[in-house]
Amino acid sequence: MKKYILIILLLLPTSILAGGFSKVGTAAAQFLKIGVGARAMGMGGSFTAIANDVSTIYWNPAGIANLDRTSIGFTHSQWFADISHDFAGVVVPVSSSDFLAVHATTLNTGEQEVTTVANPDGTGIFYDVRDLAIGVSYSRQLTDRFAVGLSAKYVMQTLYNVQASSLTLDIGSYLRTGFHNLIIGMAISNFGGSMQLDGRDLITIADVNSSFRGNYNPDARLTTQEYPLPLIFRVGLAMDVVGGKDPVIQSDDYRFTLATEGTHLNDNNERFNIGSELSWTETVFVRAGYKVNYDTEKWTLGVGVHIPFGNQEVVFDYAYIEFDNLGNVSQFSLELQL
Repeated sequence: MKKYILIILLLLPTSILAGGFSKVGTAAAQFLKIGVGARAMGMGGSFTAIANDVSTIYWNPAGIANLDRTSIGFTHSQWFADISHDFAGVVVPVSSSDFLAVHATTLNTGEQEVTTVANPDGTGIFYDVRDLAIGVSYSRQLTDRFAVGLSAKYVMQTLYNVQASSLTLDIGSYLRTGFHNLIIGMAISNFGGSMQLDGRDLITIADVNSSFRGNYNPDARLTTQEYPLPLIFRVGLAMDVVGGKDPVIQSDDYRFTLATEGTHLNDNNERFNIGSELSWTETVFVRAGYKVNYDTEKWTLGVGVHIPFGNQEVVFDYAYIEFDNLGNVSQFSLELQL
């Protein structure tokens, strides 16, 4: 039975890939699809079942029940065209079975100068595009093997003088099967809510018939279309193959974890991720991942180090994400375990 476990890990979620088709451009707030946590991204985004650092707030809110002490995490990514993406979260154990978290995610394009037909070289006025998601999460450990979690988020997008906002929920679960530490994680992200841009830049002058005299050019408001948020459904499996808890192969110094994940989106094709992590004495980490059915993303790599300071610990992680012709993205994470 043991020899089939790797095949199960690799193939079980692939059924989620059948029958999908792309609906690109039919969802708002695309920044909500950008993964956070250099550890998770170094493993190709296969993290819904691992879910044991601060970034699990994004991937699976049930996973914050795996953090047995107060933890503070930060992630920074420098994307294309000087776009920055940042995440911060704090997880606090309230009791042995109840856990709370607060978190924020931002995306910013930086300032750009406004140009017009009359001033193609610039007007001296600057604007930026900003996205923001702030939220609170709660997780409860129902048994020693099963946890559930819920996040409530406020999402806002700002483009110069127009804005859109919405409320949304993330729901997750986390199950230790008892078979060689095989873990099943499931999560639904950005459930409910829609966004519609509105603001003073959508006010224009309307003259239904310029040949009529006496028109006072009254203001008219342009109405934009309403779009749903990017609904994401994830199912993941993870297991310690070497070392760790109840592994297939025992090891005192090394741990090798394999994870796999299937993702269904409401605005794109189904996707499949594979990730791995090799640990030496739970101090130094090397990671690799591969993404299937993505437009540009393929390979990911990552490294990490845990540095103890008395009863506290500092965790540094780095991820390298390949985007084919678009270039590559680096992501950095820092976590403080108090």
